[in-house]
Amino acid sequence: MPRNVHLVVDATYFGERNEETCWCLVVFRCPRSKENLWWTFCGTETTSVYKEGREYLESLGYTIQSVTGDGFGGIRQAFSGVPFQMCHVHMERLVIKGTTRKPQTEAGQVLLAMVRSLQCMDQATFRNRMRLFFDKYHTFMNECTTHPLTGDWSYTHEGVRSAYRSLVNFEPYLFVYQHNKKISRTTNSLEGHFSHINRVTSIHRGLSKSQKQKVLHSICLASSVSPTEDKLAHIL
Repeated sequence: MPRNVHLVVDATYFGERNEETCWCLVVFRCPRSKENLWWTFCGTETTSVYKEGREYLESLGYTIQSVTGDGFGGIRQAFSGVPFQMCHVHMERLVIKGTTRKPQTEAGQVLLAMVRSLQCMDQATFRNRMRLFFDKYHTFMNECTTHPLTGDWSYTHEGVRSAYRSLVNFEPYLFVYQHNKKISRTTNSLEGHFSHINRVTSIHRGLSKSQKQKVLHSICLASSVSPTEDKLAHIL
């Protein structure tokens, strides 16, 4: 039934991301009711795909109160004017990409500890800790290495710099959930759903793309309280 809804949105990919045969399933889900409200298949995530889903739900009478998603900028563009919450799990993954799971530097260890304790802070506390981090480690992050063969240089600790920049860039979206308890802090509701999908499809490794998409339609439909005529016709 159309209503006010707080969404979590994400995509799960099939095939290697750097290959032309790769494609994905994009899902809009209500974590409170554990209901899939919209889904589609596409080659890759785009702003237009997320706009399509938003327009579809709004045409049915849904009022989107908030969206929780990952760092893909197209989500924020597609849901312009709607409060956006950056998923804390995806934020941690972005930091780990720069620091690794076992950072060898003190700065990396501090950043990883900070992102893992986001839910224990408010925005003001986080901003203060980020200022303290910058004051202590900005010289470290600006260290450069000159490559003897080419004479070119690069930042010695580029991974830590990247992790720090990610936290700075997403800071405005990390604590939106604290203003409304109905806003999901993570996309875990979809992560669990995608894990179930991947377990089911892994059992049938020989399925063609079209066959696999029919299976995925069925799984998504099973988590849809009121499937539409079009979706039923597509499956049956």
